[in-house]
Amino acid sequence: MKPAFLPSRLGLAIGLASAFIAFHGSLAMAQQPADQPITSEDSTVRYPASYFSQYQTYSVNDMLDRIPGITVARGGGPGPQGGPGSGGGRGLGAGGDQILINGRRIAGKENEGGNQLSRIPSSQVDYIEIIRGTSGDLDVRGGTQVINIVLLEAESSASYAYEVNMDHLQDGTNRPGGKFSVTGQRGDLSYFLSAEREPRYEFRDGFETSYFVDGSVNETVDRDETRDAWPVTLSSNFGYEITPNDTANLNLQWTSNNFDSYADRIITDMEANPPVARVEHDDIPNDDNSWEVGGDYMHVFDNGSRWKTLFIVNEAETESVRERFQVEDSSRYSDLYLRDYARNRERIVRSSYIFDLGESQSVEAGLERAQTILDTSLQLGLLTSGSGDPYFGGLTPITNANGTVEEMRYEYFAIHNWQMNDRMTLETTLLFEDSKISQSGDISKSRNFNFFRPKVDYRFLITPSIQFRASIEKDVAQLSFGDFTANIDSGDDEQNAFEGNSDLRQEQSWKYEANLEYRLPEDAGVINTNIFYHDLTDLIDNIDVSTENEILSARGNIGDGERYGFNFDSSLRLGFISQPDMLLTAGVTMEDSTVTDPFTHQKRERSIRGGASRYSFGFRHDLPARSMNWGFNYRREFYNQFRDYDIDKIEQYPKVGSYFGWFEMQRWGGLIYRFEARDNRQRCRIRTRYIDGTIATGVISEIEDSCSDAGPVYAIKIRGTF
Repeated sequence: MKPAFLPSRLGLAIGLASAFIAFHGSLAMAQQPADQPITSEDSTVRYPASYFSQYQTYSVNDMLDRIPGITVARGGGPGPQGGPGSGGGRGLGAGGDQILINGRRIAGKENEGGNQLSRIPSSQVDYIEIIRGTSGDLDVRGGTQVINIVLLEAESSASYAYEVNMDHLQDGTNRPGGKFSVTGQRGDLSYFLSAEREPRYEFRDGFETSYFVDGSVNETVDRDETRDAWPVTLSSNFGYEITPNDTANLNLQWTSNNFDSYADRIITDMEANPPVARVEHDDIPNDDNSWEVGGDYMHVFDNGSRWKTLFIVNEAETESVRERFQVEDSSRYSDLYLRDYARNRERIVRSSYIFDLGESQSVEAGLERAQTILDTSLQLGLLTSGSGDPYFGGLTPITNANGTVEEMRYEYFAIHNWQMNDRMTLETTLLFEDSKISQSGDISKSRNFNFFRPKVDYRFLITPSIQFRASIEKDVAQLSFGDFTANIDSGDDEQNAFEGNSDLRQEQSWKYEANLEYRLPEDAGVINTNIFYHDLTDLIDNIDVSTENEILSARGNIGDGERYGFNFDSSLRLGFISQPDMLLTAGVTMEDSTVTDPFTHQKRERSIRGGASRYSFGFRHDLPARSMNWGFNYRREFYNQFRDYDIDKIEQYPKVGSYFGWFEMQRWGGLIYRFEARDNRQRCRIRTRYIDGTIATGVISEIEDSCSDAGPVYAIKIRGTF
């Protein structure tokens, strides 16, 4: 049974939105900015570079931050998250990152368009488009909106941008970082190069109390964790106009992130009289390296038809080794060795032909081939009476799991775009997927899958400012290959590893969504409302794979479910009170879901740690005459239970708000000086453990109540261009 909140709160949201539109539509004319954005007949909104000239912008991101409603266009506002397919990763597809640069989609996963926005200097931008309609000319499809960044053209030019920064953290640690980028053009060659090294240091202080059912204290854990990461990323993009009808692009990225982690725990047994404490220490070195090569080629025929091909080849390799030591006075000994290794590889090519069917219709037809490979290795050694093995840190081998999972997928697609009239468009996608998943190593298995995935996207421009959108889509989610093989649970000190499941099937869903967007006159703001319903099949959660001697769980398909709700997002310039340089944003999402628990066989929410229902608000104040701006953003999740269900434990995650604030000014040497403050990133968890059975048949053994925080982070950044 659906909760009563949905119709009542949806009606309230629609009522508030209607009143808001009527009120602010009448007041928006009080604002008269110097350089108005231009809305074309197809509902595309264009912001010329002169629109941002009064602000001290450094990068494209700074420019986007000044556009009302940009969170809707970038997909970062409230909205349905975390369902099947939300994680992306299924090849390239027609969607992906809704960012175009010079009308072109960046062929990449890690090195995609959205990741370039903080690196491209604002001085290189000619104009920015918010594309609200659909078109066969777009390199990406299916997004609510698409952002197109159009750069200046010149025979020969180069622009340099740099940033140096310093983070100050809770334990007094200071970590420097920096970025440097070059954007330029020489004849028919355009290029972009960047290098950055950013601090990812974290010291997390936590405390946990374990209670028995009667409320008495079992034990306490005082925990300190340190993560000293400092990744280096090098990326580049090259574009070349071979002829007026032929263009080619190449994208490269390399990242290295080798770092050490540590953990210290003081565990006090409160049942003893007096209480007895013991000390544990973890050493966890990590190696994390990745690279990616992507590119595309497009040929335009004399009749206007296009043939384009995109490709991506990438690899990510991670390895961590956890050694746990029991510390006694001045000596220590190891009682756990856990090595986890994974290598992910992708090889993707997508080719299509786009042609017109008259003046109002176009078709794109093509094929995508994607190969995804995961190699894993897991070694677990424990201190027992058995003989030790150097490969297991000198401890007794318990688990030595190795495996390879490979998916070979072919996707055949046709996309029909129809401009029904001056105000309506209809885009229909027909897609057939044929894939084979093979597993080797400890388990050898091969399975074939076929999916038909249609989609219909209808848009109606009620007025140049008001747009209605409705879509129906069959979605198939990307499987996490790590669920196929034995893996580790880094969040549970008492569970060293969990089982893999070679019988997993992809989560599927039918998605029904309706969206109404209103752009206030004179660029005074944007109001967006959305309702959604997702019918879910083959949901993945924890299932029972116990043996006669041991209670075990693994990831598995638990059946059908549903999720539904609405979101409301608004962005408003305060021009009606003579403050057009103040931008207020606010949003709220209400979501509910139902699944059948595989252990208790009772209806409950889907397992979730984040996302779902949440609200956010923010404020930005630009002072162009003083070359200053400041603001803050706040976000908090609420309403949902935020629980994870496992065979012998239930974890609940109480939510606290998070904030981010900044102050920025342009001063000496024309440089931009920026001060930032981020919250302490508090995490809390209540874990209920069961013994003598599962969460359905067992009894509660203890309740662990823990919280940790990494303290606030204060940063100073100095930015410049030349």
